[in-house]
Amino acid sequence: MTEKLEIGAYEAKTHLSELLRKVGTGQRFTITQRGQPVADLVPVGADASGSAAAAVQRMRAFMVEASVASPVRETVVDIKALIAEGRD
Repeated sequence: MTEKLEIGAYEAKTHLSELLRKVGTGQRFTITQRGQPVADLVPVGADASGSAAAAVQRMRAFMVEASVASPVRETVVDIKALIAEGRD
């Protein structure tokens, strides 16, 4: 996977045509505002499985954080039961 380069929003706006040409060759960019990442500029259809894997990783991190932050640690949530409950 190609490394994402960071670029400021103003510079991205100013050089959009050039950035789009580079994205067409596989380059990736993270657009920032005041140093904070706000968007990724990636080729169309790039890495759909990667974003799914990233979503799973974020969900697992959230679940760990939520269980640590929970005042009642003895409570066990059966995710399969919750999913099955939503199906009719």
